[in-house]
Amino acid sequence: MDSIRKKIFPEPTYSDQERDAAYRSFVLIGSLLSTSGVSVLLDGVGHRKVWRDLARQECPKFIEVYVKCPIEICIQRETNRTGASDGVRRKLYLDALERLRSGKKIEGLGKVPGVDEPFEESESPEIVIDSSKEPPDVLVDQACLELHTYDPAIF
Repeated sequence: MDSIRKKIFPEPTYSDQERDAAYRSFVLIGSLLSTSGVSVLLDGVGHRKVWRDLARQECPKFIEVYVKCPIEICIQRETNRTGASDGVRRKLYLDALERLRSGKKIEGLGKVPGVDEPFEESESPEIVIDSSKEPPDVLVDQACLELHTYDPAIF
């Protein structure tokens, strides 16, 4: 979703208003594709309940997959990330925690969910994946299996 965000906002500021517009745009795109018969997977953090509620309301056959991940695991995984070809900033959480500790401005770093603002925990997701218990490749297989079990037409 970061690559789409950068097309909508070529120089993203990650302000609250921009973030809200981005998530609303993602939901709109997902809804339009879904009503055209395309299966859609939105991979956003979606740390605000209002965005998940909007997606649930606007997208037919909405299935929320909540990938529960402690911040320590996030830090470990992104520290081990090789390259930034996917458009995702390396050491996002480490930089955000450093900024929080030092008060130092870090260029290009907006508010980080789970550090600078709360992650509103999902209340009733259809599927929960606990990412602290298995490596990512196993979790992908688990998520696909659970999605298929929930709706065999998905895969």
